[in-house]
Amino acid sequence: MGIYTHLRRLTQSPYLNRWIVFIGDSFLSLAATLCTLFFLHFLRGNSFPLLTSVKYLSLSLVCSGISFLACGTYKGIIRHSTLSEAGRLGLASLMKALSIFVFASFVLKDISLHIRTIEAVMDGLFTFLILNSSRITIVMLYHVVKNSFANNYDRLLIFTGDDDRDTDTAPFFKNSKYQVEGYLRVGKRKRMRIGEYKVYFVKEFNQFKLLVTHMRIKNVLFINRRDVENEQERIIRFCERMKVGMLMLPSIDELKDGKIINRNLPQIHIEDLLGREEIDIDMDEIAPEFAGKTVLVTGAAGSIGSELCRQLALMDVKRLILFDSAETPLHNVRLEFRRKFPELDFEAVIGDVRVLERVHMLFEKYQPQIVFHAAAYKHVPLMEENPCEAVLVNVIGTRQVADMALKYKAEKMIMISTDKAVNPTNVMGASKRLAEIYVQSLGNAVKKGSIKGTTQFITTRFGNVLGSNGSVIPHFREQIANGGPVTVTHPDIIRFFMTIPEACRLVMIAASMGESNEIFVFKMGKPVKIVDLATRMIELGGLVPGKDIKITFTGLRPGEKLYEEMLSNKENTVPTRNEKILIAKVREYNYFDIQNSFKQFEQLSRNVEILPTVQLMKRIVPEFISQNSKFETLDNIPAPIPIPVPVPVENNNTH
Repeated sequence: MGIYTHLRRLTQSPYLNRWIVFIGDSFLSLAATLCTLFFLHFLRGNSFPLLTSVKYLSLSLVCSGISFLACGTYKGIIRHSTLSEAGRLGLASLMKALSIFVFASFVLKDISLHIRTIEAVMDGLFTFLILNSSRITIVMLYHVVKNSFANNYDRLLIFTGDDDRDTDTAPFFKNSKYQVEGYLRVGKRKRMRIGEYKVYFVKEFNQFKLLVTHMRIKNVLFINRRDVENEQERIIRFCERMKVGMLMLPSIDELKDGKIINRNLPQIHIEDLLGREEIDIDMDEIAPEFAGKTVLVTGAAGSIGSELCRQLALMDVKRLILFDSAETPLHNVRLEFRRKFPELDFEAVIGDVRVLERVHMLFEKYQPQIVFHAAAYKHVPLMEENPCEAVLVNVIGTRQVADMALKYKAEKMIMISTDKAVNPTNVMGASKRLAEIYVQSLGNAVKKGSIKGTTQFITTRFGNVLGSNGSVIPHFREQIANGGPVTVTHPDIIRFFMTIPEACRLVMIAASMGESNEIFVFKMGKPVKIVDLATRMIELGGLVPGKDIKITFTGLRPGEKLYEEMLSNKENTVPTRNEKILIAKVREYNYFDIQNSFKQFEQLSRNVEILPTVQLMKRIVPEFISQNSKFETLDNIPAPIPIPVPVPVENNNTH
């Protein structure tokens, strides 16, 4: 057991101490010199005097040390030696031989020039042969030992597609928990190697099955998203049927820094299979917008808020303020940031956007220059049951953050909205549309000089965010793990989707592009049928939909649409410098006309007067028509309390 443990540790150890390698090479080099002396002894028929031999060995040791230090032969990882390492050893051996030849002229004058020349040449050759032989032996021994413990490693094939530029990734995994067995491509079988690794070609499932079974492959690694999208109906399906893990290559920085050595590679998720290119934004280009500034993120413990904070942490901000009412999630984010960003100046602040005094204190104390407002209630069924809470957080909370941003002269406030704010059919969507109305009307009043201030107000509209807290993906994943059934509300329901990083990039570029009062929307591509999403997730788990896991339809929930819209019927868009980001042209409201209405919203919602609250929402947002909801009875019914009707102002600006 002791030998087994030591051998296993040997295969998992990153490397030997470089000075141990240096000392070992020095002794091997000395052995090469002894071989040279013995060879010359037989060649000459007589040996060197003892003193001459000692001087020669001492000279050899000194010259070896100098050459190894100069060439850095001791710095490499021996078991991963390559041809370049052999070249370095050859250079060191040559340098040693030349050094011996030069210094021997002064130290060993009793030896003739002819003998000194032969000595130097033979010493260099023996040194090169012995050092290379030692490395070859270590490499072979390492692979023998490693293969004997192969069950402790995850055998891996790297899928390369047709792009030879991505075929230099295997060496990065030599010290990791993964054992690369070769490269995988689609096509006819042919003899081909990339470096020391064989390339395996498959065209049909049976070929893939035979390869995976014979080589005991546990994972297939994809180098880029393009290959994942192109292989959805082939390699992805093959992996699903064989229950082979599908991994995604991490960033080059992580590979170069060696961060993958002792951790799992990221798995391919359903968001990688949507068949849509991610939004392409040069984050280095927009980083100067935030560098050296104090940035506040409300809702910082949520999915979007926390990811925003992670990206901001990489942009050299002066100070980052994380504000949220959720104690445990915010605590977890704080621990994460202390671990990942030890140099970052940040503060985690507990508080609620509904409490004006707390928001006032927040701005007064930290004086943020950029404000990202991500705090919101977002779940449609819950907000349909609790409309006053939806208004308090999404409407009144937004108003209070916007007012404080203006009062304390923040440069920009970026509010995160939703596609459900377009022609809303539920309380949540209507509350977000009201937040948009307030922020944009305030921004217009500032821009026109009706209200003193310099703050620019910007809004972004998202589709559904994959993997966010409470989203459909974690819900389906949990149902599949529990054996099903997977519940879908309607067989025809469709949604637009984006990933959390995409959503946050949209916010970041909106902050850098926005001048004031814009509502940015994202070209979401084709919508996805939720039932197709559920089916694909079941298949990704290696299960058969309808057989292993059933899909059941539960009916539309209160306020839920069959489809979402990114733009209202009365809106149009104009392009931006990013072809996937548009500016929505929405109806504008006069800030002073809506003031009384928003005061009434606060009074009604704090008093939990549900019906008058919803009636007022429908009055201010006339396109709010409830669906599958108890509030349908309020449509087209005049409000029972006197409410000044705001007059929409058509926005004809072209930006």
